[in-house]
Amino acid sequence: MKANTIIGIIVAFVGLAVSATMEGTQIPSFINVPALLLILTGTFGATFAGTTMGNMKKVVGLYKKAMTGEEYDSGEVVQQMVSFAERARREGLLALEDEIAEIEDAFTRKGLQLVVDGTDPELIREILENEIDGMAARHAQGAAPFEKAGGFAPTIGIIGTVMGLIHVLQNLSSPDTLGPAISGAFIATLYGVASANIVFLPMANKLKLLSHEEQELRTLALEGILAVQAGDNPRVVADKLLAFIPPAEREAAEGGDSSRPAVAEAAA
Repeated sequence: MKANTIIGIIVAFVGLAVSATMEGTQIPSFINVPALLLILTGTFGATFAGTTMGNMKKVVGLYKKAMTGEEYDSGEVVQQMVSFAERARREGLLALEDEIAEIEDAFTRKGLQLVVDGTDPELIREILENEIDGMAARHAQGAAPFEKAGGFAPTIGIIGTVMGLIHVLQNLSSPDTLGPAISGAFIATLYGVASANIVFLPMANKLKLLSHEEQELRTLALEGILAVQAGDNPRVVADKLLAFIPPAEREAAEGGDSSRPAVAEAAA
């Protein structure tokens, strides 16, 4: 499900609101603009101080990526590689040059271009593995601000609570205001802990998951490219690549009933 991240966040906040209401607390009592401002600015400032301007510029786009939950189709890659293997065995590796320009994925396009150029298989593996490692490093940098924010937000919330309690202790001459003032002081901690555990850390985890899935897809494509270069039988190529896919999803990866005849024909 693409929207599971935003759905999960909404469910978590709704659950908090409903449980508070069931205990008799009014939702407006949780609204505290100064505490919210403290958490937002304090967390942003602390996170910004610990990362680079480039990483912070990517935050909005990464929020969108985590929320939309980009999906990767391993089955499509398997079928694509089987198709390449079939044509390479029938017409030769140079015949794949016609298809390179039509490949949307830059990683696969680069790998096949290296194959067509006659590059040594070990060198192809090294080049493409470096691409995967570089991508993983960039993704880790992208998730880092969310992890940092998840660590800073609760602490900023505690700072806000301490500031609020200091204000309370300075106004002990007004007993009637002590209850609301103390309650307001703890709102900052609530905001900090809630934002860290419901927004920032889940976002970081989702970005890591998406990164892992993309790395798996790139590794699958790498093995497929090398199998095509080696001249493997298309059925062997399919079997090699299906090993990367969970058993329950392999039938769909093979194209279901409608695509099986094509795979069988390729293997013949």
